Amino acid sequence: YPVNPKYSEIKGLPCYPDIAAVPQPCDVALIALAAPLVPKVIAQCGKAGVPFAVVLSAGFSEVGSEGAALQDELRAAARKHKVRVVGPNCLGIMNLMDNARIGFGGTMQLKTLTPGPIAMVTQSGGFGFGVAAIACYYGLGFNYIISTGNEADLTMLDWIADLIERPEVEIVTVFMEGITDGRRLIEIGERALELGKPILIWKVGNTEVGSRAAISHTARMTAGYELYRAAFRGGGFIEIRDVDDLIDICKVFRARKLPAGKRVAVLTLSGGAGVLLADRCVEHGLELPKLAATTTAKLREIMVSFASADNPIDATAHGYNDNFASYSRTIREVLADPHIDMAIARVPRGHAARPWAEGLIAVLQETAKPLVLNWPTAPDDNGEVMHYLEQNNVPCILAPGRAVHALAALNEFAGKKRAYTQRAGRLSPRPVTPRKLDLPQAAATLGEHRSKQVLKAYGVPVVEEVLMQAADIEALTRCSLPFPLAAKLGSHDIPHKTEAGVVRLHIHDLHGLKHAVREIMAAANHHKPDARIDGILLQQMAEGFEVIVGAVNDPCFGPVVAFGLGGVFTELMKDLTYRFAPFDAVAAKEMIAEIKGAALLSGYRGRPVLDTDALAEVLVRVSLLIADHADRIAEIDINPLFVRPAGQGVVAADALIVLKGQDS
Repeated sequence: YPVNPKYSEIKGLPCYPDIAAVPQPCDVALIALAAPLVPKVIAQCGKAGVPFAVVLSAGFSEVGSEGAALQDELRAAARKHKVRVVGPNCLGIMNLMDNARIGFGGTMQLKTLTPGPIAMVTQSGGFGFGVAAIACYYGLGFNYIISTGNEADLTMLDWIADLIERPEVEIVTVFMEGITDGRRLIEIGERALELGKPILIWKVGNTEVGSRAAISHTARMTAGYELYRAAFRGGGFIEIRDVDDLIDICKVFRARKLPAGKRVAVLTLSGGAGVLLADRCVEHGLELPKLAATTTAKLREIMVSFASADNPIDATAHGYNDNFASYSRTIREVLADPHIDMAIARVPRGHAARPWAEGLIAVLQETAKPLVLNWPTAPDDNGEVMHYLEQNNVPCILAPGRAVHALAALNEFAGKKRAYTQRAGRLSPRPVTPRKLDLPQAAATLGEHRSKQVLKAYGVPVVEEVLMQAADIEALTRCSLPFPLAAKLGSHDIPHKTEAGVVRLHIHDLHGLKHAVREIMAAANHHKPDARIDGILLQQMAEGFEVIVGAVNDPCFGPVVAFGLGGVFTELMKDLTYRFAPFDAVAAKEMIAEIKGAALLSGYRGRPVLDTDALAEVLVRVSLLIADHADRIAEIDINPLFVRPAGQGVVAADALIVLKGQDS
């Protein structure tokens, strides 16, 4: 029903002056009006009983403060009148199962769009719809394609959460610029693993330039990309970076087979192709094991004498003599091998391709192990055979590297699903109960000594130390702590002590201590004459391997813990990994193993094996600390944390905690 007071008819359809005049009932209103008119129209929809509206109009939060105020008005109207809104600033939605195309534009009119078990949710309508059109051209079908726009009401996460529950959706593809609820993203990822449905996620706006573009495009502030990556790593997400990734990975998942492990067999008709595929498999973390002796013996009976029965398997082009029936038998035996979880095979060409393909489909019906075919030539060479195979859900991928990348993505998802199943019933008791902390009500940076007291309350080991006034140290005749010592200025106003020159290390006697304190006080006066000074912090010198442990209360993802190598490695290698708090010791050990320098903790080249159990315990305790007090703690920084040889524990040498205000 067209609605416009200027016309009585549009394209042969009677046009109505307002929504109240439209015959009832209506399911959805498609709004394409100047932005200032939209909130009133939303109210009219509610009064007329129209439960949904798709707002194509731009001119809202993406254009600045006036547009943002208009979007707030739209949102208020939608809530008051109980209308759920898609957009504004979107291209609409498509339900290709029912051929309901609710929007305008070129992609909406394409006849090549076909239904299928994939759904697309995109924050860029034009680009995302174009990607779906390309995927459909290559044989993939989409039941739903949704452009979310500015998300004044319904968000990308609302759509993803709904779509993964639908039986007609097996794969969800996402083009994401940014979200505002990271914890819900994590929950959706967990649910996707539980259901066994992958979410292929294409995250953009990850660089500084890209992030600025995303903000101007949809007015959506984005958290740091490293936190998105941490969320994607933990749930049923597969990150993609281009259209080819989406097409290839959807193809392998459409076969509905997950590998039990990462052991892959490579079968080719060309030795060079086999070597190339083997290289790519290893680069993607897959393994090419030796075949079982019984399998090798069977292959030698099937293949010609000059073929290779090792993995990668070179069956040679001899199969043209029997329409490659022997090659199909080879694939059957390899997939039956107990050492093999999945396989990649090259496809024959020419007149033998069709009968071989028919035999292969029969072979694949007998196994639950996935097989990916690497197409060896142009897609129009035996193109009808490719179409036949893919109609039977046998994935055909053009380039060797792309074929391996897709299979590796399948393996990644399968591994995460197995890990989810294992941890689903795991109950890990807290090593420390929630502690009540005596914290200042206002936003503040706690000094090092106070910060360590907070850490001690949660069982984090800290160096032995005492806070004294400079005058009292000057009067000492004996020090209460054994030498060697470190001396540091205690001041909330000078949180970065090294840069201010108010730290002295390796002090070996009382005379040296008093001299160091005089130097520290002079440096503090020079750096910030009006700084409030709590005293001088005397500490036992600590030794060990330096790591850093940090935590931040992110506006999007909430409490997050970071871990990495300390010292020069922090700046040089930027070797950090992240987890969302709270987490248990198993997750903490996974975190430790993820960093590039993990080998340095486990006895690399004669170094002592370090106490990673104690390190994992600290990570867990810090995660509980920031999770329990997320309403007050903004940041935690432990740098350095010294990790000692196995059995000797860890100790925090320096720490800083930043508080939010009571009402933040």
